[in-house]
Amino acid sequence: MRDALGRVRSLLVLGGASEIGMATTRALVRRGCRRVTLAVRDPLSAGPLVDELLRLGAGEVTAVAFDARDTGSHERVIGDVFAGGDVDLVLLAFGVLGDQATFDTDPAEAVEAVTVNYVGAVSAGLVVAGGFRRQGHGTLVVLSSVAAERARRSNYVYGSSKAGLDAFAQGLGDALVGTGARVLVVRPGFVRSRMTEGLPPQPFATTPEAVAEAIVRGLERDAELIWVPPVLRVVFALLRHLPRPLWRIVSARG
Repeated sequence: MRDALGRVRSLLVLGGASEIGMATTRALVRRGCRRVTLAVRDPLSAGPLVDELLRLGAGEVTAVAFDARDTGSHERVIGDVFAGGDVDLVLLAFGVLGDQATFDTDPAEAVEAVTVNYVGAVSAGLVVAGGFRRQGHGTLVVLSSVAAERARRSNYVYGSSKAGLDAFAQGLGDALVGTGARVLVVRPGFVRSRMTEGLPPQPFATTPEAVAEAIVRGLERDAELIWVPPVLRVVFALLRHLPRPLWRIVSARG
């Protein structure tokens, strides 16, 4: 359970090696989170991350094997974490950007990306929701993207997968009302990270650390949806309604 001040005490990160996931975990550990589970594809490679979190003050840090594509294993892997004690917060941080040019010529690669970004997230999200319902509390933080708002031709497979994820997360949040559990949807803009390395910079670019701080602030005020940076809420309120011919021109410049 959260402590008397409402601080997160136990955390599960699905996609524990992601830069936003780790930045958020560091921020929460500095604020009193003491039990952390990093769900990663290769637990052995997570050793340095485990050691870092212990140095920051976490009392217990565990790395477990998790593959977003292996949906058949999700109930067991996530269920085992819940069986070890109440989980205050689950951060769904896994995802792949991919390359649209590759997707255009290799549909199998596109299917792989969509399976991770959407199918895997739906599977994991529903398992987490079941755990929260049984314990009577918990918050699921879902890393969506501004790309979910309107697909650009330069990354429409990625954008469509995030649009599906965003809609799923909002619907799940509505379904959990009254259970003690809730969902926070996070829509970052362009994040300067390993995932976007080599891509041209975009307006209002942000960092994993800035996204992490926004998540912490969102948790403190029980937000259901946050944009990072906040100005993107206004930007996309306009872009969402541009006529498609104009949108093609504007989005092609990104």
